[in-house]
Amino acid sequence: MSKIGMKPSHPGEFIRRQILAPLDLSVASAAKILGVRRATLNDLVNGKSNLSPEMTLRIEKAFDVDMDFLLRLQALYDAHRMRSKSGDIKVQRYQLG
Repeated sequence: MSKIGMKPSHPGEFIRRQILAPLDLSVASAAKILGVRRATLNDLVNGKSNLSPEMTLRIEKAFDVDMDFLLRLQALYDAHRMRSKSGDIKVQRYQLG
């Protein structure tokens, strides 16, 4: 995605827009369904925390959204974020001796 200039959105945004909003669920209601603290889900849907494998399983069980898909969203977001910081990471390329 970063090759064509698109920044992937945080997976929490997907959860907020594609799961909670269509079901007209508040963060508090969804947190209760998922068995997590409201603050935990709030941090996720506001992009302040990463989507964990445990949370993806909870979402899959509650809302029938494939956890592998959600984990790929997180991986794409993480990869884009790290590539944007690649100038700060100094590593020399390994060459056979």
